[in-house]
Amino acid sequence: MAVFLFLVLVSTGVFLDTTEAQEVLSKLPDNYRKGVELAVEQINSHQTITSVFLFFKSVDKSDIDGGFGVSYLYHRFYLKATRCPKGTVNANPSKCAFRKDRPLIDCGICYKIHSGEIQSDPKPYVHCIHKPQLTQDLLKIRAERCNKMSYANGSPSLLASKKP
Repeated sequence: MAVFLFLVLVSTGVFLDTTEAQEVLSKLPDNYRKGVELAVEQINSHQTITSVFLFFKSVDKSDIDGGFGVSYLYHRFYLKATRCPKGTVNANPSKCAFRKDRPLIDCGICYKIHSGEIQSDPKPYVHCIHKPQLTQDLLKIRAERCNKMSYANGSPSLLASKKP
């Protein structure tokens, strides 16, 4: 009986962990959530990925208002593997608990958004890597790439902007 109670408590804790992460995602502004969805789609489409990955937590985000309904966004966040196999349709927290035996994926994404839609020009930059493999050099390259996103000379840097 004690073992059963322990298993129920552990599984409830895992469920709450996944649910809480998805609640944080649902509270993100739409413009940031669209970027997360783009990164999740790209990660889950890789051939080597065997589990569904879901949003886990935001690390950093910033934006620049370009005027006329245009914004440039940067968002750094973590994705975490779930227990659902790749190909699971509509993976959700009630069915896909986070795994604790896989490293987080650190994603940095920057993109231009106009009227609520991610623009294809300039092409959105999505850089995701397993967290243990992330180096300061890769973070620097990520920042340089995001800062080159079609800004006129004298414009502020996306990564130097104020956090919302």
